[in-house]
Amino acid sequence: MTTSPGAPSGGQDERLEPRPRAGEAEERIYRSLTPRSARHFAESRRYLPGGDSRSPLFHHPYPVALAEGHGCRLTDIDGNQLLDFTGNHTALPLGYGHPDVIEAVQRQLAAGTCFPGTTRPQLHLARLLCGRIPSLEQVRFTNSGTEATMNAVRAARAFTGRPKIAKIDGGYNGTWDEAMVSTHPPAGFAPDRPDAVAASAGLSPRSTEAVVVLPFNGFEATSRLIEQCRGDLAAVIVEPVLGSAGMIPAQRSYLQMLRELTDKHDILLVFDEVVSFRVSHGAAQEHFRVYPDLTCLGKAVGGGFPLGVFGGRRDVMAAFDPTGPGGPLIPHPGSYNANPISLVAGATTLELLTTQAIGRVNTLGQTLRDRVQQTITDAGIPAQATGLGSLFGIHLTPRPVQTARDAAAADRHLLTALFLALFAQGVLIDPRGVGCLSTALDEEDIGEFLTALDTVIRRWTAHPSTV
Repeated sequence: MTTSPGAPSGGQDERLEPRPRAGEAEERIYRSLTPRSARHFAESRRYLPGGDSRSPLFHHPYPVALAEGHGCRLTDIDGNQLLDFTGNHTALPLGYGHPDVIEAVQRQLAAGTCFPGTTRPQLHLARLLCGRIPSLEQVRFTNSGTEATMNAVRAARAFTGRPKIAKIDGGYNGTWDEAMVSTHPPAGFAPDRPDAVAASAGLSPRSTEAVVVLPFNGFEATSRLIEQCRGDLAAVIVEPVLGSAGMIPAQRSYLQMLRELTDKHDILLVFDEVVSFRVSHGAAQEHFRVYPDLTCLGKAVGGGFPLGVFGGRRDVMAAFDPTGPGGPLIPHPGSYNANPISLVAGATTLELLTTQAIGRVNTLGQTLRDRVQQTITDAGIPAQATGLGSLFGIHLTPRPVQTARDAAAADRHLLTALFLALFAQGVLIDPRGVGCLSTALDEEDIGEFLTALDTVIRRWTAHPSTV
């Protein structure tokens, strides 16, 4: 649907009136709907670089300022009502302001926000997690998924005595230095040995030297790289579903191969389930029936409050135990670690995320992916809908999407136009084309999303020169 960049073939009048760029009409409508957000953004940039503290939230022309959230509905400061399919980037599997979570938090607030000692909420959530996820024998709590993955890798290095880690090409495992390597690879086929490329300025010069990059779902190349580097590798860290790359599931046989290779060479296998935890009652590892040595959690397990978790084998987690002579092998300080407010919100969320609740929302997720794929493809727009369970991604590309490089080949301009057009219809997805479903959604809400998508696609096909 995008227009050709070539010179116009008509006369002088046609040259004076070039075709609109992709998304121009959608941007004009978006601006008309969000004047207060525009002013808010301009004012915010005076005090915050880029106007915010979460860089992925930015999109052109500016992000909206949100005021309220209830269930599956959001309201921005201009009064626009939005049907939400983001769950704050998968952090709210129950939707916004679930009454049971709010009640639990209010009870804890009345008792106190944080303490200089252990608490009952910490033991309760730890017991819940270890009973729910088979690979978890012990856990520790942090304030974010970034802290969780960082500490898990530190534990792997301490346990194995090896310096390097292997991570996935296009995988996002937080913002610590080695994690910020090769997070956004270029479009195209992955080479047999992807380069370790710094994804941010300011990283330690040794960050890329400490990371081996593995091609996602690339069997032969991954096996060869692990074999070649086996003596240096402390851990292989992988998302069972690549989240920020576009909700791209791993093939089960790929995860099984990683399990077999890491077992063979005494390397620890680490699953980053910050996004994929919601896929099954026992996380994605239960769905795939592949179990890691260490697991990292965040987002959903905090119930809307800051929380990260890392845990796994008891012998590996023993490095954090301060009760032995000489104290812990790995110190783990943090005044807000295991904050009771986050813990009670997380425990309440987990108790409500039953097998039945997850199954229902996963069924809705499959319906949404199937219908999105059908709607866009029937309109003649090359597209791929990816995802697993309640997670989905929309990629405007003719090629199957199995890696982050496949996703990078999609039409980004048209994707932005789709995001803005859906916003105008009262539906919110992530600007990157990804999203998720919460238990607050039902079949009518899925129908509302699909009606909005159909309206956008029909307008595009009726007026292709405007897209």
